[in-house]
Amino acid sequence: MIVPTRQFVSLALVPLTLSLGLYVFPSATAIILVLDFLLAIFALIDFFTIPQHRHITFTRNVRGVATRGEKHPVELIVGNRTHRELSVHIRDDLDPTFDVEEDLIVSSIPARSQMAYRYQFSPMRRGEYVMKHVHLMLRSRFGLWKRHLKAGPRQTIRVYPALKQISRFAMYARQNKMSLLGLRRSRRAGNDNEFERLRDYTHDDQFKAIDWRATSRRLKLTVRDFQSNQSQRIIFMIDCGRMMVNESNGFSLFDAAIDAALTLGYVALSRQDQVGLMCFNSQVVRWIPPKAGRSHLNTLVHAVHNIEPELVESRFDEAFLHLHRHCRKRSLVVVLSNVIDDRNAQSIQAQTTHLVGQHLPMTVLFRDHELFQPIDHALAQPELASLNDSSLFRAAASADILLWREEVLTNMRHAGVLTLDVFPENLTAPLINEYLRIKAQMLL
Repeated sequence: MIVPTRQFVSLALVPLTLSLGLYVFPSATAIILVLDFLLAIFALIDFFTIPQHRHITFTRNVRGVATRGEKHPVELIVGNRTHRELSVHIRDDLDPTFDVEEDLIVSSIPARSQMAYRYQFSPMRRGEYVMKHVHLMLRSRFGLWKRHLKAGPRQTIRVYPALKQISRFAMYARQNKMSLLGLRRSRRAGNDNEFERLRDYTHDDQFKAIDWRATSRRLKLTVRDFQSNQSQRIIFMIDCGRMMVNESNGFSLFDAAIDAALTLGYVALSRQDQVGLMCFNSQVVRWIPPKAGRSHLNTLVHAVHNIEPELVESRFDEAFLHLHRHCRKRSLVVVLSNVIDDRNAQSIQAQTTHLVGQHLPMTVLFRDHELFQPIDHALAQPELASLNDSSLFRAAASADILLWREEVLTNMRHAGVLTLDVFPENLTAPLINEYLRIKAQMLL
């Protein structure tokens, strides 16, 4: 598309303004016509200097896989085949959910050369996104015209869940600093353990675990680490219905569930356990059978990267029926969902309690900051009399809902279901600690 520039419009206003003087000086008509003719000739000459599509070469270099919340580099290489310098404006075709530092690049490309431009964007949501074209705006030699071009092939960007927790966990595991993540060391009861590694002594280790031969060689207290030699199963059932649409700190509850599930999946796979995953709402959206091996983590990450929660009622009965058909071996079944009303609470409770005996069910529910804030605000006041009626009503309503949630969780625990009730941003460490406790006490 070719359009005139502001410079051309400003230049065209000159004879237009002078033509208003014809009312006073009618004899100047010839001069105005000459100016119009010269301007038209000048604009026509400049029109033929507009760069064509063949005068531009373009390449976009970008990796096809990005991580949610992490900066992703892009390189744009634009070549100029003409014999003059080109002024160019460049804007890439990015999704509105991407956070980009600078979306418009203004530059000049010397004659018969090419320039490389680099920028970064941060995808804020998982999924698959298509970068269609790069939009270029090129000016004519004298700047009276500009042409809008679309260049570059369509490229698909897969945005995966944030894996920062997994990398941080792996780093602290190598450095024996797991306590910094809020994790507690849990050893398996009894002697049915196999040797894993030697490591430095810490204050919470037992003296009988010290390897005195290794200590004498290293001149440093060294203990033996043991691990379970039994491969077991853990299956995540992640609700992606209406109860997981709510957001916390800018991310949905579903994102928090995925991040925690993948981190625990990494821990379980590192311990030679088998990990499976199911995402469901009104139907089973995704099912990944349990499998061992660290390479299986890539399968799990790819399986959930383009799933989004929907405003539909979740069918727990369909999901648990699918689990019964495809998983008969005893497993730790982690259900990540939320309760908002009696309907979904009764559905979760009925289905998880039916698993007791055949499997070991664990229900993970997410707390809502908006329910706790009115109560915290009321308790922070030195006297309740200083609160107005509206604050007291909100605090009382929040307390009533929290008591109802606690009753739901208590009923599940009495039926033999393990439970966790945490804020979304604090889920990972308690979930891993519960898994380690289950392994240590041989509950599976």
